[in-house]
Amino acid sequence: MNHLPFLIVETGRPLASLRRYGRFPHWIRVAAGLEEQETVVVDAEHGDPLPDVRGYAGVLVTGSAAYVTDRADWSERSAAWLREAVHGGSPVFGICYGHQLLAHALGGQVDYNPAGRESGTIELSLDPAAHQDPLFSGLPSRFPAHATHLQTVLRAPEGASVLARSTLDGCHAFRWGDRAWGVQFHPEFATHHMRGYVRARAQCIRQHGGCARSIERAITAAPLARQLLRRFVRQARHASGHGAVKQG
Repeated sequence: MNHLPFLIVETGRPLASLRRYGRFPHWIRVAAGLEEQETVVVDAEHGDPLPDVRGYAGVLVTGSAAYVTDRADWSERSAAWLREAVHGGSPVFGICYGHQLLAHALGGQVDYNPAGRESGTIELSLDPAAHQDPLFSGLPSRFPAHATHLQTVLRAPEGASVLARSTLDGCHAFRWGDRAWGVQFHPEFATHHMRGYVRARAQCIRQHGGCARSIERAITAAPLARQLLRRFVRQARHASGHGAVKQG
């Protein structure tokens, strides 16, 4: 069966020390189980035009070292495009910056997290709405995920369902409508990605009262968080009539 490709909107690059592993779209594609020919990448941060979404099975938006609150021209253009895509019914999955950008696009509030930096392998706690969610249903009430961020979604968009939280962040995942999800954590991260970020952000972690060495020692695999990307791919293909949905 010929599948429609997935569009990956690139909003930033990994740390220089991790670029030997490729860029964010590569990490996402591998974690999502997609072949290279099943994806199209547009570099929104560096001015690539955002295409008509109707030619794609779904949209994945990467993380970034940028801040949504800076309201950069490229970011605001991407937010307007995302808003149109979501209202048009396109399946969307935003990660970290992509999560925040999606929330901003739909009228939510993004700003610095009052609890400070969150880094390392964290424990997600699912909200009741997650148990009826197409992506999160059937997952344990608590499971590990990788995170590294200073800003967060302080208020989810009106009408959104909050799906997960952590001890430092009250909106680690939300769904708006039937086909748009944002996750603050990084399902595409493997343990070596997470360790690289903790090492690079050690000074910032210390400034926020954490111990980078302890956080690095506590990093573990997060296969259930990673699984969400494959679930999104299946859901998006089902929505576009290009494949049946199976959980797992």
